Amino acid sequence: MTGAAYVVDALRTPSGRRGGALSTMHPLDLGAHVLRALLGRVDVDPAAVDDVVFGCVDTVGPQAGDIARLSWLAAGLPDEVPGVTVDRQCGSSQQALHFAAQVVLSGTADLVVAGGVQSMSQIPIGSAMTVGHHFGFPTPMSGSTGWAARYGAEEIDQFRAADLIAEKWALGRDELEEFALTSHQRALAAIDEGRFAREIVPVGAFAVDEGPRRDTSLEKMAGLKPLREGGTTTAAMASQISDAASAVLIASERAVRVHALTPRARIHHVSARGDDPVFMLTAPIRATRHALDRAGMSLDEIDLFEVNEAFASVPLAWLRDLGADPARLNVNGGGIALGHPIGATGTKLFTTLLHELERTGGRFGLQTMCEGGGQANVTIVERLG
Repeated sequence: MTGAAYVVDALRTPSGRRGGALSTMHPLDLGAHVLRALLGRVDVDPAAVDDVVFGCVDTVGPQAGDIARLSWLAAGLPDEVPGVTVDRQCGSSQQALHFAAQVVLSGTADLVVAGGVQSMSQIPIGSAMTVGHHFGFPTPMSGSTGWAARYGAEEIDQFRAADLIAEKWALGRDELEEFALTSHQRALAAIDEGRFAREIVPVGAFAVDEGPRRDTSLEKMAGLKPLREGGTTTAAMASQISDAASAVLIASERAVRVHALTPRARIHHVSARGDDPVFMLTAPIRATRHALDRAGMSLDEIDLFEVNEAFASVPLAWLRDLGADPARLNVNGGGIALGHPIGATGTKLFTTLLHELERTGGRFGLQTMCEGGGQANVTIVERLG
């Protein structure tokens, strides 16, 4: 690989609750909105963009047909620029960012937009799997002799996985609820202090994340029933269903020079690893160890961590297993409070991580998230300036 992959800009829409401010906006228009805003903030001819890589999950209905390409066109941007849609489940737009960085590092592209979009209000989570019911496939693995030979009839379910993790790492309900409450408290503090203002592009009058709850409490959480009979995980410990879009512009050294750009950060490392698909959500632990080893770094060198809060047990197990500093983790809250618009979350978290490094003067940030199939991406970013 040659040169460097620079981050020129990164932004996101606010996250809307299910049925909230973004619930009636067509996914193409939601994606188009963030693309127009991104290209409007840099002095570059949009026709110079080599590719648009977008994450999106459940690509059916208004999210079908390669939403990366269609959102670009819906934005009124040049039709000579192609687009491709990526599905690595919850890590889709983080993988989009990785692909963008890798193609720039390879020397085969100079400017690439990475991002993601998801309307979970209009296309409920799991819709692509539900469509399979009409064709005789209750699950994606149904009928696979190879899968059955390896995993039998093992239940593959994210709620079960969250409970399995809580049990394995001895995470009690009180600890999980405390973490969930902290997510809301940190998110509300960030909103009240205006920390998100620079990273958010409003959609009309909608400019503030809808998810954080000022009226939540440990007492209210204690009254919720577990999501599974006999389980530990409740809705309060789970990420919120959300609608949002996010985007990042990645540039090569040549593009920075030719277009007179001022990069804000450099992609220091990208990788992905897998783990047990039954536990499903534990791969961030293995992936983080792998990434740090490949990057020749230690946890102590990382100033801020973003570990997606799919469920409270995921970042807590990550903390416990790695021995990381909880004060550096999800300092502005996470998916429990701010939402998890699955296809857009990767570059949404990256956008927040970049802006927080700039606000605090930190140098390195590490982002990881659990993904369906027992996978995880890791991105290490270095702030410049």
